[in-house]
Amino acid sequence: MTDVIRRKIDRARPAQAEGAPGADRGWRLALARAARDAMGLELDFTRMSIGRYSLAELPELAPDRALLALLDGPRGALGVLMLGPEVTSTLIEMQTLGRLTATPAAARKPTRIDAAMVAGLVDRALAGLDEALMEEADLAWAGGFRYASFLEEVRPLGLMLEDETYRVLSAEVSLGGGRRSGQVLLVLPAQGRGERPATLAPAGEGEAPLFSAALSAQVMAADCRLDAVIGRVTLPIRQIMALRAGDVLPMLQASVDSVGLETMAGRKVASGRLGQHRGMRALKLSDTADLAADPPVLGQGRPLLQGLSPLAGPGEALRAAG
Repeated sequence: MTDVIRRKIDRARPAQAEGAPGADRGWRLALARAARDAMGLELDFTRMSIGRYSLAELPELAPDRALLALLDGPRGALGVLMLGPEVTSTLIEMQTLGRLTATPAAARKPTRIDAAMVAGLVDRALAGLDEALMEEADLAWAGGFRYASFLEEVRPLGLMLEDETYRVLSAEVSLGGGRRSGQVLLVLPAQGRGERPATLAPAGEGEAPLFSAALSAQVMAADCRLDAVIGRVTLPIRQIMALRAGDVLPMLQASVDSVGLETMAGRKVASGRLGQHRGMRALKLSDTADLAADPPVLGQGRPLLQGLSPLAGPGEALRAAG
């Protein structure tokens, strides 16, 4: 029965470019999560394609004034990550200002300082890609790469990279909820030099177990959103509608020692204390709620306005963002 279902699904699925859905979906998730976790930036893919190109064709693919990050991979393999100027300026703004300005920065030639500032994000995204492909065949060519150095221009690519075929994951991304957009191109050797996942059987063997394993990997990679709530304030709708940037809302009961972890429906599943781990905000769990209890009905018992501030303490206030 499993084989019959699998064949029906395969026939109904539209044709995809080589490498999908493994590297395709893995790169989408990895880059989006890296931007969110590293700097709180919302990044969405609006278009994605995978193609094969020769070494001579790569310079023509690079966006104008792109940041070129040389990537070091398994067994001496080299790749390139190309970030369009809009993407680069957005990442720099988020790291220097902590927010996006109303007017995008003017396009300019990227510098080594720019590359150093985005190197951490690049490595985080590539590590996430490795994790997403841990049990997929695409790990052999798309896994194991990390940031190596910065290229000031595209011309040296012809001398630094080997004369072989390359797979290019070309994407248009939306940044900051659609406020910015730009190009991201991941260029990797088509002939994989990495190790084939040990969980995969040789070609032609164990197709049904492979399908089950792939389905399990997709399910386990699904997102589950939880909100960390430090404090709440309830206001009349009239006062909420009158809020303006700079208004201050008192959060008298807020405490970093008592943070509730809740589902999107408002169900509390755990509590903990807000702290740091390796330079990032982290929540240390102190206890978990009874998950067998009936969940509340969405919209009941919820305040009209709630806020979260990682720096709020007892008697402090939460400032409304503009």
